[in-house]
Amino acid sequence: MHYEPFSQKQLATLCWWNWDQYKQHDALICDGSIRSGKTLSMSVGFVLWSMTQFSGQNFAISGKTIESLRRNVILQLPHWLEGLFVLSERRSENLLTITAGGRTNRYFLFGGRDESSYALIQGMTLAGVLFDEVALMPRSFVEQALARCSVGGSRFWFNCNPEAPSHWFYEEWILKAQEKNALHLHFTMEDNLSLPAEIKRRYESMYSGVFYDRYIRGEWVVAEGRVYRQFADNPDAFILHGPTTGMDGQFYISIDYGTINPFSMGLWCVQNKRATRIKEWYYDSRKESRQKTDEEYYEALEAFTQGYYIRKVIVDPSAASFLETIRRHGKFSAWDADNDVLDGIRVTSSLLSAGMIQIHDSCKDAIREFGLYRWDEKKHSDTVLKENDHAMDDIRYFCYTILAREFRWAEWKRGG
Repeated sequence: MHYEPFSQKQLATLCWWNWDQYKQHDALICDGSIRSGKTLSMSVGFVLWSMTQFSGQNFAISGKTIESLRRNVILQLPHWLEGLFVLSERRSENLLTITAGGRTNRYFLFGGRDESSYALIQGMTLAGVLFDEVALMPRSFVEQALARCSVGGSRFWFNCNPEAPSHWFYEEWILKAQEKNALHLHFTMEDNLSLPAEIKRRYESMYSGVFYDRYIRGEWVVAEGRVYRQFADNPDAFILHGPTTGMDGQFYISIDYGTINPFSMGLWCVQNKRATRIKEWYYDSRKESRQKTDEEYYEALEAFTQGYYIRKVIVDPSAASFLETIRRHGKFSAWDADNDVLDGIRVTSSLLSAGMIQIHDSCKDAIREFGLYRWDEKKHSDTVLKENDHAMDDIRYFCYTILAREFRWAEWKRGG
């Protein structure tokens, strides 16, 4: 494979274990902006180190999920290491074997998604571990993996994009890097010499607010103020005026279900890499002094969609009874929404910044909530206030469940 020249930080990531000024360290931490070259240089460096220093040993490579790890690292390794090593993967066993010069090592693949993941790695003996996006993994899993590294000369490799400054990894490893005998390298997009200037500008335009500070500037900052600051600061840039009767494209419904809380439903038209919320239906049982049943909500759905062919209805996954009602009637294809709040907000914010979402001026509740939806600044972790969030939730469901796929929005996938 042909490589562009490596920056000094990328070279350090590749070779720190063999450089006199760095090789005394037990761990490497690379944090900073997206598309800064962290993942490539760290993954290649991890293999170079392990294959040079060991033979017949076991290692671990972990991502938030096995799927994200394969996408971000494993599928790329044969290209990154072309001509240097022979790689073979047993997908059913989540095992990668690498051979070169008479040496062979085994690399077990893990997903560190939640607190239960630590059990996956118990009982192993490892010579080293690589954590791709360690800030997305629970502390229990990471510490269990570190405890497995009992082979002499074993080392730890961490990379991540920043989160809140109260995050356990920032407090326990980045702030204590010297105490942990860890080498800390902070990356920006300027450290990726193969990234063209126009691509850097595109990424810079994709984010705003806390996401810009974290994913472009590479800073561990607190989420504060309005969630969708770009909309709140300049709503006219996102609001569509005029008739929508002749609008053509693919139509979807997104729903945030509520009985006591408001029920929010939006009709979307997707065409030419843009999604338009062309109308909405918002029912607040407290204001109306009457709760509706699932059947009544279903009747509202049928009336709301009259005259449109709806490809999918995306529904709050906690609304099991309403999902069952929709499916029982057999008219609509109903999907459980992906309810990852923070990633959903990030994707929605990126799509707004890219000009791929617009809201018709008739959608008064969505427009109102965009101006009011805020981070909870009293919490130490990233949390949104549970108020003025019902249209915000249904919009997030639609963006993260449908648009990230329909637009092949590769940029929502974080990485080095």
